[in-house]
Amino acid sequence: MQIVRFRADGKTRYGALDGSAVIEYSGTPWSVFRRGRRRYALKQVVLLAPTSPSKIVAVGLNYRDHALEMNMPIPEEPRIFLKPISAVIGPDDPIVLPPQSTRVEHEAELAVVLKKHCRNVPAERVRDYILGYTCLNDVTARDIQARDRGPTRAKAFDTFCPLGPCIATDIEPNAVTVEAFVNGAVRQSGSTKDLIFAVEDLVARVAEIMTLLPGDVIATGTPAGVGPLSPGDRVEIRIDGVGALKNPVVKL
Repeated sequence: MQIVRFRADGKTRYGALDGSAVIEYSGTPWSVFRRGRRRYALKQVVLLAPTSPSKIVAVGLNYRDHALEMNMPIPEEPRIFLKPISAVIGPDDPIVLPPQSTRVEHEAELAVVLKKHCRNVPAERVRDYILGYTCLNDVTARDIQARDRGPTRAKAFDTFCPLGPCIATDIEPNAVTVEAFVNGAVRQSGSTKDLIFAVEDLVARVAEIMTLLPGDVIATGTPAGVGPLSPGDRVEIRIDGVGALKNPVVKL
């Protein structure tokens, strides 16, 4: 199933993709979730970020090739940080380049969406706590990150966390291709087979530190090839089985 959150007729709803249509569901994916009778053509709806998380946990340097391109050592344990929920935008929403930065870059990532309350769960049971997976663009002001020697300010600007277009419930997360395109040209292409810390391990390690709630997001890291964005660009994150998350780039 590919679960979506969308706006139609002035209301926000949940549903599932069915080809070029959306089938409306009652309830939410974290409660009672029942298929309804109403169908909308995709052109009739506005797709939103598919979840409204209480927090976004991101993981740095989880691909060896990205660690190498950043001239950083391979981590011995996950390097985690938080992105604010105010950074979340959905498909086709603009990424806004802030005046404080002269180099903003894309980072294509597979993101995990939690299904239920998760705390101190062993890796072998983690799949029971995952609703599905989506595309995430961990937009980063790279010059600010270099000056701060840390990720928080560089990754926290409004619009710096595009999510979508859906939550795919039936993919194999440790064997998908993760790609980024800018204006149709490929910038990043990697596979989650190359993750240093696999999805289940990441979730278990994060859940040792903090309680994960339904709808929370864990971004699993980005492959090599991160690069700059400019006003007028259109950036696209593609993941097998999830689809394409597309966002224009604008400047204040």
